[in-house]
Amino acid sequence: MIHKLGSKMSGDKKLVLIPMVADYLHYGHINIINIGKKYGEVYISLMTDEAAASYKRLPLLNYDERKSVLEAIDGVSKVVPQERFDYVFQIEKYKPDYFIHGTDWRTGVQKRARERVFIAMEKISGTVIEPEYTKGISSTDVTKQILASGISPDRRLEMLRKLLNAKKYLRGIEAHNGLTGLIAETVQVDVEGASLSYDFLWLSSLTDSTAKGKPDIELVDSTSRMQTLQDILEVTTKPIIYDADTGGRLEHFPYLVSSLSRLGVSACVIEDKTGLKRNSLFGSDVPQLQEDAEVFAKKITQGKQSACNPAFMVIARIESLILGAGIEDAIHRAKVYISAGADAIMIHSRNKTVDEIKLFCDHYNKISNRPPLVVVPSSFNTSYEGELSEMGANVIIYANQLLRSAYPSMVRCAQSILQNGRSYESDKEMMSINEVINLIPGTNL
Repeated sequence: MIHKLGSKMSGDKKLVLIPMVADYLHYGHINIINIGKKYGEVYISLMTDEAAASYKRLPLLNYDERKSVLEAIDGVSKVVPQERFDYVFQIEKYKPDYFIHGTDWRTGVQKRARERVFIAMEKISGTVIEPEYTKGISSTDVTKQILASGISPDRRLEMLRKLLNAKKYLRGIEAHNGLTGLIAETVQVDVEGASLSYDFLWLSSLTDSTAKGKPDIELVDSTSRMQTLQDILEVTTKPIIYDADTGGRLEHFPYLVSSLSRLGVSACVIEDKTGLKRNSLFGSDVPQLQEDAEVFAKKITQGKQSACNPAFMVIARIESLILGAGIEDAIHRAKVYISAGADAIMIHSRNKTVDEIKLFCDHYNKISNRPPLVVVPSSFNTSYEGELSEMGANVIIYANQLLRSAYPSMVRCAQSILQNGRSYESDKEMMSINEVINLIPGTNL
């Protein structure tokens, strides 16, 4: 469909602007380029990695790779970077005679973007062309098919750093088995024209231990935890951050890092405590000892030297606020750990308000070349992601919510069956058998 929104002066050359992500090129892209060639000089407005990641998944191919492919196509005059998810910005910059987009943007997350394009093109008396979306092919479906066959360990491992470079902040949620891994991998919602999803998975020692009915005191051995990790790796493709508790003995930690990086895990977090591990949210209510900063720094350095891929991240978790040692101690430790090679710092607090975290951020942000900051808003959960990001948080982890939400529902179901002598009354809170069968990819083959 052609929407002529005004009259422009006739000229020799007409400019055609076609926006794309083009992660994997298919005949749908070629069709729309061929249509553009009929109207004038084709400019491809190619989304940068940052722009694409702001409203959908980070492209599997980087910007330069995608640009090179498009430049080789007959009829493409120029490939220009689109540095934000905003077609209007590109329209105002290039003032195209024609703007071409498939009809798929009439619904979903791009509906609002379409409305804005029509307004912008009308202002410059341009024309919007909407070719029927090529049936039987979709970039999203192609990407899903590729990911369904798995992802190489190195590509998965390196993805976390790419996301950190591409997005203002990352959000991740815990997974403690294959099913929760699939939830973290696939769930998404549309909010104000953007498709929001989780950027990575957090493999929590707390939820892994609890799912096995064991206390969170590093009782679950590495072999058992590696099996959980393998279960999740097999059904997901997103980056994984592994909760390594204290990292174990200084002599053992390098072996753990080597194993994790070889499997494709992007990062591990180690906390600067010593002795019997207790959950941090107990704070000083139970005996907990903080490791000497210099000793802990050696563990960081040895871990970094043991990674099979230099992109692997060792994240140092500081327990100073948890144990009442204060902001000054936390900042001192941050500087020591950064000097030792820490790729990021995690700061933790069990306060219900974010004030303590904000004060730490105010000091942390003054550290020159400071690495990314990780926060876990389990206690201060009234703070919005945007607020935490403005304070200086680069990574936000929802560390235990899936397990905590599942348990009450299962208890209610079990109680309902006992009370009613049948399961009918609990059906309204459960998935149907057909939904269960079709939940896991490949079950209905």
